Formats: sequence, structure tokens, C-alpha cells
Amino acid sequence: MTSQTVKLASRVARVKPSFTLEMASKAAEMRSQGIDVINFSVGEPDFNTPDHIIAAGKTAMDDGFTKYTAGPGMIELRQAICEKLKRENGLDYVPTEILVSNGEKQSLYNACQVLFDKGDKVVVFSPYWVSFPEFVRLADAEPILVDTLPDKQFEADFADLENKITPDIKGVIVNSPSNPTGGLWSAEALVQLLKLAVKHDWTVISDECYERLVFDGEFVSTEKLNRDQNIGARVITCLSLSKTYAMTGWRIGYAAGDKTIIKAMSKIQGQATSCANSIGQRAGIAALSGDQQPVEDMRLQFMERRDLMVKLLNDIPRVSCAVPGGAFYTFPNFSEYMGKKANGKVIQDSFDLSDYILNSEAVVTVPGDGFGAPGHIRFSCATDKETIKRGISKVASALEKLI
Repeated sequence: MTSQTVKLASRVARVKPSFTLEMASKAAEMRSQGIDVINFSVGEPDFNTPDHIIAAGKTAMDDGFTKYTAGPGMIELRQAICEKLKRENGLDYVPTEILVSNGEKQSLYNACQVLFDKGDKVVVFSPYWVSFPEFVRLADAEPILVDTLPDKQFEADFADLENKITPDIKGVIVNSPSNPTGGLWSAEALVQLLKLAVKHDWTVISDECYERLVFDGEFVSTEKLNRDQNIGARVITCLSLSKTYAMTGWRIGYAAGDKTIIKAMSKIQGQATSCANSIGQRAGIAALSGDQQPVEDMRLQFMERRDLMVKLLNDIPRVSCAVPGGAFYTFPNFSEYMGKKANGKVIQDSFDLSDYILNSEAVVTVPGDGFGAPGHIRFSCATDKETIKRGISKVASALEKLI
């Protein structure tokens, strides 16, 4: 064991840890102590992967399909992705314009690595998924946080965006439906963003991992709008099997876009992780090409849970919760509880409030301050309705004790 001081690279200090994983760890620790914890922090479906997809994974192992595949992904999966994009999104791609990664998270990371450099700036809309600013920082670039409009599904505040435009901005990341808000942007807002991207020569990275979890209105891919209206923006679309097919642990995501960018992303990935796991890729073909009814069944259950959770949250005095158009999160505003006291301690922010709810009622939530949204807290609907009723009741009880 060395006594020398370890000097880490500066990027380690620049990057923030994932506080969503931190909250999940707290829940696991409390459970290990025998505490009855209700966990509203989870960012994954509570359903198991559909049977036909599991069967495809088992068959892959039985057939000895346990070796490396081509770096960008096996050609059969990339072809299945092209067929899916045509069938569901109305988009024509060829396999050389597709990269399969170890989850969509890696696709997003790869995109930032190949597109941005030191001195570049990248627009990130707030509230944001916690990893977006960190992907930008890991590319030695700087995130520029732009406000959104809570009463318009957290669409961009274009006045704020216009005020923050500089020549250093090289890209923009958009996520609709959104994590953490569940907000679903309108086609008009996406078109406005695409036109700005063309004007200023930005690359648009569109995270569409919740595309199949839309409850109000229709989902339209950003690139579909780009093509239909002949806008001419440069768009990299990142998608996932994780949320749609309850396959978070299989780690299969993909990106579609200009083949020069995709080839560069594949080059970075090849040196980082080689390829995505072969068994997951085989299962991915079954997911994309097989029975889609389980997806609809899960969507309908998530919608029922959303409606229940929104109602119960809005029934709590001084809490307001907009109805999210998609994903499986609600993002209520608890601002009126800031400044109140619990056991003599002032609740100063959503971190304090989440900790108080956890310690007093054993309910795990995720503080909005970590997403760039003071006063808000994220609740996941990825749990059954009885647990939702019990958990929100506990949250209400905790709030009643504040003075």
C-alpha cells in the first residue's frame, strides 16, 4: 500500500457524481436495516423484460453467441433498427448510419466526445437529466444552461436561449419526453430549435429514449420534423431499448445520424468498450422486430399511475404538479415548503426536503436542485398504484409536521 498522495486528473473534479444513484443507494441501505422503504427514485420500469425478448437472449447463449460482434453492432441488429426507424418514426437510414452502444447513455457520451472540444459551449435545457452537463464537461466543453417553461411542458424559453447565444456554442441537447419532468415538447418548439441550429451551425443531439412512453398527443422524432420541413439541421438521434422494453440491465442503445459522425463515434467506442454485449444485441432484434403489445400494455399502466400520482400530489396543500405528457416521472413544485422548519432545522432547498421526507417517512425521492430546478422534486411512477397511494400519503404526513 503506497503512502504517496494520489493525484487524479482534473476532469474528475469537474464532473459531479450521480445523485440519483446516491438516493437509490440510501434506499438500499435502509432496506438492509429492515426499514420499510418506498422508493420513488427509480428511473427504470418495474416490469420484467417481455418473455419473447428473454427467450431470444437465452437462445443466443445456448447457440454460443457469446463472442464479440462488429464494433458498431451486429449488422442484423442495425438492419432491424433501420426497419424500426422507418416503421415507427418515418425515417430512412442505412446500417452505416447506425451505432449500437452499451446503452443509450454511451451513445450520448460518444456524440459529445466527437462533436465538442475545449472552449466549445453546448446548450442544455434546465431542468436537465443529470448526465447531460457532465457529458459536455467530459468533452472539455462547457454547458450553457437555458431556462424552460413549466406551464408549457418545460419547453425551451426561447427568449432566454436567444440572450445566451454566443459564437462558441457548437451544439444543443434536447430530451423529449424529458427526464426529470416528463415534459413533451410541441412540434412547434422543436422546429423553432432546429431553425436556430441551422442559423448558428449547431449540432442537435436529440435524446428520445422515452419515445414510446407518450400519454398525451403524438410523438414525432426531431429528425422527422427536420426532414419533413426541409430545415437542414444536423441531428444525431439517440434511442434506447431500456425504457421501452424494460431492458435497462441489458445495456443496448443506439444512435442514428450522419455517417461521418457515426463512424467517429464508433471509433471512440471501439477504443473504450469495443462492442455492445452480444446477447443483448440478439435480444434487441427480438425486441424491435417482435410483438409490440407488451410495450403498449406497459404504457397504459404507466399512464394510469401518472394520473393517480398527479391527482394525489395536487391534493396536498401548497403543492402544484403539472401533468407530464410522457416518460414515467412527475415533477411537482414544493417551493412553498422552503423556509419551513423540521426539528428546528430550516428546509433551505429540495435536497433538505428530500432528506427530511426520507428520514421521517422512509420515502425516497430525488431533489430537483440536482436537475437545475430549485423547489421541485422528482417522483417516479415506476411502481404499483397501491405503493403510490401509500407513499404520497406518507409525503403528505411529513409535510404536515413542518412548521
